[in-house]
Amino acid sequence: MTEGDPTDDALAAIASILDQPAFPAARAVVDEKPAEPASGMEVDGYSKVGPGPMEAIRFMWTVRRESDDRYFVDETIGDNSRSITSGPMSADAAVRFVDDQASEARQRFEALRNEMAGRAAAADILRR
Repeated sequence: MTEGDPTDDALAAIASILDQPAFPAARAVVDEKPAEPASGMEVDGYSKVGPGPMEAIRFMWTVRRESDDRYFVDETIGDNSRSITSGPMSADAAVRFVDDQASEARQRFEALRNEMAGRAAAADILRR
């Protein structure tokens, strides 16, 4: 990275946000839709949003139906990214895929947040 690199500012902002354990934006954000579609529920459009303090870097998984009951899952980061598509799969498999991806993202986010909090606590001890 070079001096004045915008990535430095973004990483510093993320670190400062995650450094504050009581900061509500650092908590996981997940869609309130049910984990499994109810019988007869339209799976097309089922989605979940991953955790994170900044909307621009949050993952989102959305199920999309095409012909012959083939379902695809589009994964995006933020609002303006191109999607990465997985599929074709059944409706149940698509919902499971979305739920699994969101769960894994939440677990990784919590691990990263805990690691950063641990490093901040260790740095505080060393400064004293």
